[in-house]
Amino acid sequence: MSEQKQESEVAALSYEEAREQLIAVVGRLEAGGASLEESLALWERGEALAARCEEWLEGARKRLAAARDQPL
Repeated sequence: MSEQKQESEVAALSYEEAREQLIAVVGRLEAGGASLEESLALWERGEALAARCEEWLEGARKRLAAARDQPL
C-alpha cells in the first residue's frame, strides 16, 4: 500500500477503529515470526495508527476544555 493511500485510510478511521487496529498490529509484532520487511511495515502502520488515536484524544481534550470554559 502506498504511503499516501495508507495515510488517507488511517485518517478516515474513528478512534475505536484505529485503536483496535493498533492493538492487532502490536499483537502481531509481539508474536514475532514476521520478516524484517513485514515487521517494519507493521511498525510504520502502528506509528500511523497511534498518531491517529492521539489526534482524536487531543481533539477530545480541546472540546472538554472549551466546554469547561463556557459559562453556565
